[in-house]
Amino acid sequence: MYAIVKISGKQYRVSEGDTIKVSSQDWKVGDRVKFDQVLLSDNGKNIVVGTPTVAGASVTVEILEHNRDKKLLIYKKKRRKGYQRKNGHRQGYTLLKVNNLQASSTKKVQKNNSSKDTETSPPKKKGVE
Repeated sequence: MYAIVKISGKQYRVSEGDTIKVSSQDWKVGDRVKFDQVLLSDNGKNIVVGTPTVAGASVTVEILEHNRDKKLLIYKKKRRKGYQRKNGHRQGYTLLKVNNLQASSTKKVQKNNSSKDTETSPPKKKGVE
Protein backbone atom coordinates (compact mmCIF):
# COMPACT_ATOMS: atom_id res chain seq x y z
CA MET A 1 0.00 0.00 0.00
CA TYR A 2 1.31 3.43 -0.90
CA ALA A 3 0.09 7.00 -1.24
CA ILE A 4 1.23 10.21 -2.87
CA VAL A 5 1.06 13.05 -0.38
CA LYS A 6 1.67 16.78 -0.79
CA ILE A 7 4.02 18.28 1.83
CA SER A 8 5.12 21.92 1.54
CA GLY A 9 4.22 22.15 -2.13
CA LYS A 10 6.13 18.99 -3.13
CA GLN A 11 4.78 15.50 -3.77
CA TYR A 12 6.19 12.38 -2.11
CA ARG A 13 5.41 8.69 -2.61
CA VAL A 14 5.16 7.09 0.84
CA SER A 15 4.47 3.65 2.32
CA GLU A 16 4.18 2.55 5.92
CA GLY A 17 7.59 2.40 7.60
CA ASP A 18 9.32 4.67 5.06
CA THR A 19 11.60 7.52 6.08
CA ILE A 20 11.59 10.57 3.84
CA LYS A 21 13.52 13.85 3.71
CA VAL A 22 11.42 16.98 3.27
CA SER A 23 12.50 20.60 3.22
CA SER A 24 13.07 22.05 6.68
CA GLN A 25 9.89 22.41 8.80
CA ASP A 26 9.08 24.07 12.14
CA TRP A 27 7.93 20.94 13.97
CA LYS A 28 9.49 19.53 17.14
CA VAL A 29 11.36 16.22 17.16
CA GLY A 30 9.10 13.42 18.39
CA ASP A 31 5.83 15.08 17.36
CA ARG A 32 3.29 13.30 15.19
CA VAL A 33 1.82 15.19 12.25
CA LYS A 34 -1.20 14.21 10.16
CA PHE A 35 -1.35 15.18 6.46
CA ASP A 36 -4.75 15.34 4.76
CA GLN A 37 -3.55 16.31 1.30
CA VAL A 38 -3.35 12.81 -0.17
CA LEU A 39 -3.40 13.02 -3.97
CA LEU A 40 -3.44 9.29 -4.75
CA SER A 41 -3.94 6.12 -2.73
CA ASP A 42 -3.25 2.51 -3.73
CA ASN A 43 -3.99 -0.50 -1.54
CA GLY A 44 -2.93 -3.17 -4.03
CA LYS A 45 -6.43 -3.72 -5.45
CA ASN A 46 -7.92 -0.26 -5.83
CA ILE A 47 -6.25 2.94 -6.99
CA VAL A 48 -8.04 6.05 -5.78
CA VAL A 49 -7.18 9.32 -7.49
CA GLY A 50 -8.24 12.53 -5.78
CA THR A 51 -9.87 15.53 -7.40
CA PRO A 52 -7.61 17.23 -6.22
CA THR A 53 -7.32 15.27 -2.94
CA VAL A 54 -8.72 11.95 -1.77
CA ALA A 55 -11.55 12.53 0.71
CA GLY A 56 -11.04 10.78 4.04
CA ALA A 57 -7.46 9.71 3.36
CA SER A 58 -4.58 10.78 5.60
CA VAL A 59 -0.93 10.04 6.34
CA THR A 60 0.47 10.17 9.88
CA VAL A 61 4.21 10.80 10.27
CA GLU A 62 6.65 11.15 13.16
CA ILE A 63 9.43 13.74 13.13
CA LEU A 64 12.81 12.02 13.63
CA GLU A 65 15.36 14.83 13.21
CA HIS A 66 16.25 18.21 11.76
CA ASN A 67 19.60 18.41 10.01
CA ARG A 68 21.48 19.81 7.04
CA ASP A 69 22.38 18.00 3.82
CA LYS A 70 25.79 17.62 2.16
CA LYS A 71 27.44 20.79 0.93
CA LEU A 72 26.74 21.72 -2.67
CA LEU A 73 29.57 23.63 -4.31
CA ILE A 74 28.83 26.52 -6.63
CA TYR A 75 31.76 27.46 -8.87
CA LYS A 76 31.72 30.37 -11.31
CA LYS A 77 34.43 31.17 -13.82
CA LYS A 78 34.87 33.40 -16.85
CA ARG A 79 37.68 32.23 -19.06
CA ARG A 80 40.59 34.51 -19.87
CA LYS A 81 39.35 37.17 -17.43
CA GLY A 82 40.79 35.92 -14.13
CA TYR A 83 37.31 35.73 -12.59
CA GLN A 84 36.72 32.75 -10.28
CA ARG A 85 34.24 32.41 -7.41
CA LYS A 86 33.68 29.38 -5.20
CA ASN A 87 30.70 29.21 -2.85
CA GLY A 88 28.90 26.49 -0.93
CA HIS A 89 25.41 25.84 0.37
CA ARG A 90 23.88 23.32 2.81
CA GLN A 91 20.11 22.86 2.54
CA GLY A 92 18.22 22.11 5.75
CA TYR A 93 15.89 19.10 5.89
CA THR A 94 13.50 17.34 8.25
CA LEU A 95 13.52 13.54 8.43
CA LEU A 96 10.05 11.97 8.72
CA LYS A 97 8.98 8.39 9.45
CA VAL A 98 5.62 7.29 8.04
CA ASN A 99 3.63 5.51 10.73
CA ASN A 100 0.13 5.13 9.33
CA LEU A 101 -1.64 5.36 5.98
CA GLN A 102 -5.39 5.68 6.20
CA ALA A 103 -7.25 5.36 2.91
CA SER A 104 -10.90 5.88 2.14
CA SER A 105 -13.05 3.55 0.08
CA THR A 106 -14.33 5.69 -2.78
CA LYS A 107 -14.32 5.41 -6.56
CA LYS A 108 -11.70 3.20 -8.14
CA VAL A 109 -9.97 3.66 -11.46
CA GLN A 110 -10.71 0.95 -14.01
CA LYS A 111 -8.79 0.18 -17.17
CA ASN A 112 -10.62 0.87 -20.42
CA ASN A 113 -10.76 -2.26 -22.63
CA SER A 114 -13.23 -0.86 -25.16
CA SER A 115 -10.62 -0.76 -27.95
CA LYS A 116 -11.33 -4.42 -28.78
CA ASP A 117 -15.09 -3.80 -29.05
CA THR A 118 -14.99 -0.97 -31.59
CA GLU A 119 -12.97 -1.57 -34.72
CA THR A 120 -12.30 1.27 -37.12
CA SER A 121 -11.03 1.12 -40.67
CA PRO A 122 -7.70 2.76 -41.49
CA PRO A 123 -7.90 6.25 -43.01
CA LYS A 124 -7.97 6.46 -46.79
CA LYS A 125 -5.14 8.18 -48.64
CA LYS A 126 -6.11 11.12 -50.80
CA GLY A 127 -5.45 10.91 -54.52
CA VAL A 128 -4.33 7.25 -54.51
CA GLU A 129 -6.90 4.56 -55.25
